[in-house]
Amino acid sequence: MLVVRGFSSQSYADVVRDRVVHEQRQAHLAVVGDFYCSGEDIERDWVERTGCWSSVTRVLLTYEQMRAYGLPATEGKCGDPRWPAFTGRYGFDIERPVQWEVEALEPDEIQRLVLAAVDPYIDRDVLARQIAREEQQRRALEGFDGRWGTRNEEP
Repeated sequence: MLVVRGFSSQSYADVVRDRVVHEQRQAHLAVVGDFYCSGEDIERDWVERTGCWSSVTRVLLTYEQMRAYGLPATEGKCGDPRWPAFTGRYGFDIERPVQWEVEALEPDEIQRLVLAAVDPYIDRDVLARQIAREEQQRRALEGFDGRWGTRNEEP
């Protein structure tokens, strides 16, 4: 899991690529981002500069999702040099830059779509072991908390 806000530095891209290569297993990139002209380019740039992904899937937000959910547009950045090509791909009014925010979707729907996208990559055995380990740690902490509270009470 990593967060990229806008165009990232090359040093961050290098760290991510080196970490993925070090893992020596397939790395799948699931992209969650706003739908707008620079957003598409941020994704393209990130994939190109890291160059380490077995697959790339745009989970959110796509043109089709924006239309299917009837999401409201917000004003786009005037003067963005990527806007003319974006309007050509999607048929928007070149005089009125717009964009769509992921946050316009209901949080439950965002969660559903993201979980559905990552589900095929979850190792159920590893997940079960991790959940059991966390539950064991939770019980240990609850026991510690109970003993701590009784020791610090005044008579």
